[in-house]
Amino acid sequence: MDAVRVDAYLRRIGAERPASPTIDALRELHLRHLRAVPFENLSIHLGQEIVLEPERLVAKVVDEHRGGFCYELNGAFATLLEALGFDVTLLAARTYGPEGRLGIPYDHLALRVRTADGGDWLADVGFGALSHFPLVFGERGEQVEPGGTFRIVEAEAGDLDVLREGRPQYRLEVRPRALGDFLAGVWWHCTSPSSSFTRSLVCSRLTEDGGRITLGGRTLTTTGADGKREVRELDSDEEVLAVYRERFGIELDSVPVLRAPEGGPGEGSG
Repeated sequence: MDAVRVDAYLRRIGAERPASPTIDALRELHLRHLRAVPFENLSIHLGQEIVLEPERLVAKVVDEHRGGFCYELNGAFATLLEALGFDVTLLAARTYGPEGRLGIPYDHLALRVRTADGGDWLADVGFGALSHFPLVFGERGEQVEPGGTFRIVEAEAGDLDVLREGRPQYRLEVRPRALGDFLAGVWWHCTSPSSSFTRSLVCSRLTEDGGRITLGGRTLTTTGADGKREVRELDSDEEVLAVYRERFGIELDSVPVLRAPEGGPGEGSG
């Protein structure tokens, strides 16, 4: 990324260019990214290709004013951080399902970020609802922040489990990965009938007050920082498109429609 693209990305998330790659700068960028760039899987149901190349990921976030899911969001964020002088390592993870079962390999992409002031951090702007700020990578006690109480604990084979409110969210490998390693994960999430992404439409982001706004199909859920939820069904296509536009900054010509997975490569895969 050249200086022009970096500045465009920073404008997209409403951030100033940091003087140096410190933890304060990382915290600010992390929070602003979560507020500005939604977690969404619309490309799968719009028949749009997902390509795991840094330039394409940044273009989707910056030029198309879209979001994405973990590979896209953390892939784009890693590109920005590296351009700003941070030391970034891509890490693979497997998410925990409702029954405590681990997902597929390369199920999730997270970031290990080292800062100029000696910090070592777990950054993740692509999980949906997780921590608002990076977590201390080497800390094994509780880390309390606006997103909840988190712990990073030792797991089998040298892996790490990331817990929120005592419940495991994903199992993290510590081995460095390349962006291309996650192609199989993209393909699976975009095509498999077992993937939650092929069975649902979601668009969600953190709000300025620390709450969250989520559009799941035609159901709009607004959650306050205190956990109070307001749920509303949107009756018309015009209402749905207006929410995408006004609350998420996404301009669409038509309302996305849930598409049944075809079970093979092609549409939506990188």
